[in-house]
Amino acid sequence: MDHTSAALIGAGLAAIGVGLAALGVGNVFGSFLSSALRNPSAADSQQGRLFIGFAAAELLGLIAFVVAILILFVVKG
Repeated sequence: MDHTSAALIGAGLAAIGVGLAALGVGNVFGSFLSSALRNPSAADSQQGRLFIGFAAAELLGLIAFVVAILILFVVKG
């Protein structure tokens, strides 16, 4: 296996994190919706934590995307 094919495989594996970030965002919003429907009076106090969880999941997805792009275009064979 040459260096180019290894870089492509590595970039593809790093790009999996972008899809997993989408699952994480869905999990965060689904959990918030479930808890808000169970206890509507506490939903307002939990909204800040919702946005923090959303931002953390999106940040991990963006980092995975940047790593994939760096592997793909910066690493030269």
